Amino acid sequence: MSYPFSAVVGLDDLRLALIVNAVSPAVGGVLVRGEKGTAKSTVVRALASLLPPLRVVPSCRFSCDPAEPDPGCPDGPHDAASEGAGTGATRPARLVELPVGASEDRLVGSLDLERALTTGVSAYEPGLLAGAHRGVLYVDEVNLLHDHLVDLLLDAAALGTSYVEREGVSVRHAARFLLVGTMNPEEGELRPQLLDRFGLTVEVTATRDPVERAEVVRRRLAYEADPSGFAARYAAADAELAGQIATARACLPKVVLSDHALQEVTTVCAAFDVDGLRADLVTAKAAMALAAWAGRDEVTTDDVRTAARLALPHRRRRTPFEAPGLDEQRLDDALDSVPPEQPSPEQGPPDDDGSDPSGGAPPPQATDSEDDQGQTSDEGRPADADAPVATLPAPDAPPAAAGETFAPVALSVPGVNRRAGAAGRRSRTEGGSGRLTGARLPAGRLRSLHLTATLRAAAPHQLARGRRGTGVVVRTPDLREAVREGREGNLVLFVVDASGSMAARQRMSAVKGAVLSLLTDAYQRRDKVALISFRGATADLVLPPTSSVEAAAVRLADLPTGGRTPLSAGLMRAAQVLDVEAVRDRARRALVVVVTDGRHTSGPDPELAAAHLLRTGAAFVVVDCESGPVRLGLGERLGEQLGGVALRLEELSADALTRVVKAA
Repeated sequence: MSYPFSAVVGLDDLRLALIVNAVSPAVGGVLVRGEKGTAKSTVVRALASLLPPLRVVPSCRFSCDPAEPDPGCPDGPHDAASEGAGTGATRPARLVELPVGASEDRLVGSLDLERALTTGVSAYEPGLLAGAHRGVLYVDEVNLLHDHLVDLLLDAAALGTSYVEREGVSVRHAARFLLVGTMNPEEGELRPQLLDRFGLTVEVTATRDPVERAEVVRRRLAYEADPSGFAARYAAADAELAGQIATARACLPKVVLSDHALQEVTTVCAAFDVDGLRADLVTAKAAMALAAWAGRDEVTTDDVRTAARLALPHRRRRTPFEAPGLDEQRLDDALDSVPPEQPSPEQGPPDDDGSDPSGGAPPPQATDSEDDQGQTSDEGRPADADAPVATLPAPDAPPAAAGETFAPVALSVPGVNRRAGAAGRRSRTEGGSGRLTGARLPAGRLRSLHLTATLRAAAPHQLARGRRGTGVVVRTPDLREAVREGREGNLVLFVVDASGSMAARQRMSAVKGAVLSLLTDAYQRRDKVALISFRGATADLVLPPTSSVEAAAVRLADLPTGGRTPLSAGLMRAAQVLDVEAVRDRARRALVVVVTDGRHTSGPDPELAAAHLLRTGAAFVVVDCESGPVRLGLGERLGEQLGGVALRLEELSADALTRVVKAA
């Protein structure tokens, strides 16, 4: 039994965003971002009980609407005279959960291979997309979803239809659903394409009010002690909410989006420089749903403001390292810039002199000097409330700012991973949804059938097996598995020299710019990243392996510098991290990027540490930061000891490398 929606304490924005989508599923779903333990999943699962029940064709596995059945439904055709299709049956709306580790077949459905091969019948078993049609598809930890599943989800969300094209069999069915995802940003961000598919986004944080936290704990303990009794206490409140949602749905077609309200929507979206026009459409639909929820038949400025707060934060981001959020003062300024709505003809035109028809003097106009003073809200909030607060005085030796970023050269782990690596776009791997390269006997459970190779293996035995008719008699030894080659994500471990020899501001600035460029590349290629810094006498794991390159960028910006150069300590610390990560994530290969000038002035000789690090089996790239007219070649020597590649800092840019090749 799910936790009652009305029993949730706080989380007003999240509850409102879910209700808006319940009123108008066309808004496009909700993405819930927040730290762990903030009841994200609890609230989402509670939504299903508030959704109005559905009328469906009784025998249809794809939840066809009896009033408008899908003419291409695989279980069709449906008509009023068959199976009660005209009247239909009523069932609750479904909330279907998509596990992060689900297979492609589980999402889009699968074919009954035995029936297809032996009898020639194309029997299709629906997947989760079919089950979620006209309901809610919920993805917990959506940012950890494999790329091939994301691609299928994007297609279905964009078209409202799921296509299954496999082994010469084509199946199509409707798949229109409310997409809800929850994620912890510390574990990595979403691909921009999937991020834009969520209509609204909400940032969730735990309350810091002790009284409110106590009430949350009190209710949760009561629910765990007696789920049925607890749900009964809030049944009336949930039923009232469900009734309000049904009423708002009925009122939604009557809501008017005036030209003035539409201009407010488009002005706000243009002011925040969002890509495309989906933001304008989502904001307009959400504003109309808010008006219907409030029982109004016309969209107001407050509706537009609330809709923009929910629809724009995840669309205004430009780089992986920008923090999400919306500048509310900028939002208010954009709304204030829209000219006031013109009076209707019945009210008559205003006087030519601009005076009030009642005889009063025109209102005074604010001068530029008054505007520059800054306004405050009714709560006393300063106009620029979202501006950064004052920081503490800078230390004597502040960290160097990152230099200019660039498109780096393509770095990858050599060879092909034969064990089906983690989903990503960096190095070559077998398995997944890559291009077909061949067939082989399956080692264990058959994962992906190679139909042509299977039929070729079975063909010589048909006479001996007594084949009759058009079917093909297939036995287990005939089965062949498809071999596919795609791309995987890697663990990119940065080992950065932050010693005094690197502390010259110009050099460290260039180093940080280079590492930021590689971090951006890691974000685009769906890698995990980690950061080790060595200086003085020790090496520190500044950032443990994570999918959040945003966190890595923050740690890099605050990286302290100075002291001696314990190169061997940095290499040994890298070996320790790789050993631990090899146990945690066996499928992910490692790429170690050592950023140093090669000098060592503290600790033992790094040659032994390099030999120890080499035994981890990782791939290595040494970014040689040595500068000046005289070069000792220490970075190149370290690259040779690690069996990897050594690149000078200036060679890390793809544009610079292209210029060198063209010159040659």
